[in-house]
Amino acid sequence: MSNEKEVSEEDKVTQTNEVIQEVEGSEITNEKMPEPEAVEHEHEEEVAESVDYSNFSKNQLLTSLKQLLESGKYLKVDGQVNEIKSHFDEIFHKEKEAALEEFTKNGGSTDDFEYRPSEEDRSLFAAFNEFRERKTEFLKEQEKNKEKNLIAKNAILDRLRELVDGEETTHSINTIKHIQDDWKKIGPVPAAQNRNLWASFNALMDRFYDNRSIYFELKELDRKKNLEQKMDICEKAEALVALTDLKDAIKILNELHEEFKHIGPVPRDEQETLWNRFKAASDAVYSRRKEFYDGQKESLKENLQKKEVLIKKLEADADYKGSKIKDWNSKTKEILGLQKEWESIGPVPRENGKEINKQFWGLFKHFFQNKNHFFKELDEIRQLNKKKAEELIEKAESLKENKDWQQTANQMISLQQDWKQIGPTPEKVRDDLYQRFKNACDSFFENRRNSNKQVNKEFEQNLQAKEELIKKIKEEAGGGSTKESSLEEYIAKFNSLGFVPRKNMKEIVHKFNEAVDEYVKNLGFAGGAKDDFLFRLNLNKLQSDPNSNRVLNKKEHGIRKQIADLENNVTLWRNNIEFFASSKTADKLKNQFDEKIQKAESEIDKLKKKLTILKEF
Repeated sequence: MSNEKEVSEEDKVTQTNEVIQEVEGSEITNEKMPEPEAVEHEHEEEVAESVDYSNFSKNQLLTSLKQLLESGKYLKVDGQVNEIKSHFDEIFHKEKEAALEEFTKNGGSTDDFEYRPSEEDRSLFAAFNEFRERKTEFLKEQEKNKEKNLIAKNAILDRLRELVDGEETTHSINTIKHIQDDWKKIGPVPAAQNRNLWASFNALMDRFYDNRSIYFELKELDRKKNLEQKMDICEKAEALVALTDLKDAIKILNELHEEFKHIGPVPRDEQETLWNRFKAASDAVYSRRKEFYDGQKESLKENLQKKEVLIKKLEADADYKGSKIKDWNSKTKEILGLQKEWESIGPVPRENGKEINKQFWGLFKHFFQNKNHFFKELDEIRQLNKKKAEELIEKAESLKENKDWQQTANQMISLQQDWKQIGPTPEKVRDDLYQRFKNACDSFFENRRNSNKQVNKEFEQNLQAKEELIKKIKEEAGGGSTKESSLEEYIAKFNSLGFVPRKNMKEIVHKFNEAVDEYVKNLGFAGGAKDDFLFRLNLNKLQSDPNSNRVLNKKEHGIRKQIADLENNVTLWRNNIEFFASSKTADKLKNQFDEKIQKAESEIDKLKKKLTILKEF
């Protein structure tokens, strides 16, 4: 009996040391092993994905929110949902402010403004509400489950007390294993009860093993089985270093730590070696995680540097002050190019994200505020010009029925000159204003033409003078003493002679054009010089029109469109040529396309030359 008691005392000391080592050995460091649910949440937080939502559109935010909602991990993704909510609120308020600005700009009152969220907005609001409801329900269910788990673990503690306080039997070892398995299967309990439960469980387990000295040999056998299980766990942990998915490796390692902890003690002489092996396998996995995050930090720093360069570029243009619409449009393209480049760069370190986004978008917003201010001033100028145009229209309309032909004609001509000096008017009323003014002028001159015989006689005289001028042009063209300056003078004189009878207008213009063509032929132009000269003459003629600016702008737009269409065709034809195989038929088609390309490029050069001439007027 003395020997048996001696063995029991030794076993008691050994078991107490093993319990301490098993608890402490479950961590990679020498710190106390946290509860299983604490370890799980800690590593979930460490490997949680970091997403920069600052550049996401509403649709992208909605998609991300739905994905987080479907994950079911409401506590883990709560921070990401709040970040999505913050970025959405910023976008929503910007759109609302823009809508209010547009509403007031169009004459609305701030008190009458009512902003209606878009379908995307309503979907996001609904998703946020659904997440809050699910999270609340999840937390409630968690608390209910924790209370159930508390009752279940207390029941296990009662079973364990009965076993510890009862008579030791050969069946106790199997019973204690079932109790350990049942305890492990039960989920988390309320935090306030967790530490006491674990303390009670470990204390009862200590008492159980203290009371099992008579079963020392069975315990040693159990320890050997535990050793086999823990060695198997070590092998699994060592294999994790080769697992491609780091997130899965961390998750499995946490599960192995939990399993390692619950298996029970191993022979004393194997404890340190076994734990060092398991710790080395764990360190290898965590070393991979550290390398991953270190590499990610370098990438984030590079992205930060790229974005800082873009901010410097944007700073140079944030206070841009252009004087022309064309200049503003050109600069806007540059700024939007910077925005596109910004959005193509990946995330930056979390601690820098908010500040650097604030800098970039602040400068971006400042540029467009200046642009809006410019166009607001331009709109004010156009409104003033609109008022001036309406005043001229009123004067013209008041004169159109006047019978004092000479004086009124002078007044109408003066109004037409004033009209040319007005400047740009709002685009949506520009044509209407011009048509009203033109109608008033045409009405007066038509009345004068129909009612004044003297004027008709003057028209006949103008017709005769133009016919004589046409005759002179033809004679000079046939005589060989042609000069460009002379032709320009003839055209200017023809335009200055005034109106001819309506029935002769088309005929006299046709004769004049024929005479000019004949004269131009004898000027001896080479290549495209003739077309350029005729184009320039045509522009000189257009300048006599009351609305010459609008006509010239329209002509310029037409030429630019022709150039764009031809350039698109050339690009298409070149692409088609690349797909032709090598054959007689293909070579023939290629030659046809080459001929088309040459003609198109020649026409593009001519049109560009016309644009150059047009800019001189």
